Amino acid sequence: MRRPNIILVLIDDMGWRDLACCGSSFYETPNLDHMAEQGMRFTDAYAACPVCSPTRASLLTGQYPARVGLTDFIGGKSRGKVISPAYLDHLPLEHTTLAAALGRTGYRTYHVGKWHLGAEPYWPERHGFDVNVAGCSWGMPKYGYFSPWQNPRLSDGPTGEYLTDRLTDEAIRLIRDNGPQPFFMYLAHYAVHVPIQAPEALVRKYQEKARRLGLDRINPFIEDGPFPCEHKKDRRIQRRILQSDPAYAAMVENLDTNIGRLLKCLEDSGRDEDTAVFFTSDNGGLATAESSPTCNAPLSEGKGWMYEGGVREPLLVRWPGAVPAGALCRAPVTSPDFYPTLLELAGADLLPRQHCDGVSFAAALRGGTPPERPPIFWHYPHYGNQGGRPGSSVRSGDWKLIEFHEDSRLELYNLRDDLSETRNLAASHPDIAASLRRRLADWRAEVDARMPAPNPDYTPG
Repeated sequence: MRRPNIILVLIDDMGWRDLACCGSSFYETPNLDHMAEQGMRFTDAYAACPVCSPTRASLLTGQYPARVGLTDFIGGKSRGKVISPAYLDHLPLEHTTLAAALGRTGYRTYHVGKWHLGAEPYWPERHGFDVNVAGCSWGMPKYGYFSPWQNPRLSDGPTGEYLTDRLTDEAIRLIRDNGPQPFFMYLAHYAVHVPIQAPEALVRKYQEKARRLGLDRINPFIEDGPFPCEHKKDRRIQRRILQSDPAYAAMVENLDTNIGRLLKCLEDSGRDEDTAVFFTSDNGGLATAESSPTCNAPLSEGKGWMYEGGVREPLLVRWPGAVPAGALCRAPVTSPDFYPTLLELAGADLLPRQHCDGVSFAAALRGGTPPERPPIFWHYPHYGNQGGRPGSSVRSGDWKLIEFHEDSRLELYNLRDDLSETRNLAASHPDIAASLRRRLADWRAEVDARMPAPNPDYTPG
């Protein structure tokens, strides 16, 4: 069996519709569109959480964030009508990460980019990665995307060097220097997280494009009510209703260009057919706060919310000669599934006690029928910085139930008929709502999910 090199590209805050091949009419992503043409695109791929750190922990452990105990972005703390529960501020070392598991089978393991899974004792080199480039406790480029970055795991470049370019340079260098040993690369770009900064020439290009399309004359925002969390209750949600931000579009195009450079490196080095490349994101696009740079419509809301816009992600997989070209997979998959899938592709022994929540989708990648999908669960008992409220949810087949923790309110949607989650069917389908609620409660008990507590000092905003 071929033991492929594996590259897992994880983007920060990229929305489900932020690629042209996924429906964007403003952002330009020719390289990723071509990657989709050469491989498989998933329509129903999910992040394990609507914010970053929990999804990253889930990818690397094969477990849901609630089971790991890491349910919010590290550093986040929030109160509102309820008080968010405590959560781990690091990825515990007792986990056998995906990198460690592949390393034991002879893979060279590389981490390049964002980590955000704890302070220095818990950095990538302690979790099975042979090389760590730019991975530290930061959740974003603390000093911006243009050098000097002052990153403790990445030397500064020439003044003004762009971070996404540099991280791609580092990844390409590692690939070229790797030798015959198979490698696993976790390329976790800081883009497209705030601050929204991009090379000026590209920003000007999209300013002109917005003018040409008349988008600069349309107000892209709708102002909504106040945030439900105490630390932002004096502010109002700014919901973006169309994609038109020139700086964000420029970040997306620059990222696309760098993915193209990475794929060209594989081709030039003769590793093209020996390398499986995965491309996805850690949570939905930022659509309701912090400049609200993108819009996830027709999905509802975005980062920090329990709705589809917060958790449904782009997922592209390319492996010439193994993954059929131009394929479309509608089977739901989620973050814990990557662990057993990549082990299976690598011909490695599975570790079911570790990746106990993951379901391999390797069969789908080979053009076969994926196994029957058990329900997918989410647990985010926190107030996001983006306006979302604490809740848990479950998707089973076409049905999705959300239970909000402030008041135990239920919302039930049929995603086949109502992708935008506009029609709450909990009252008209009480049996389905009750059944899914029981499954959700049973799952929370199984994983020992921590729940928020009432806030005795709460005063509405």
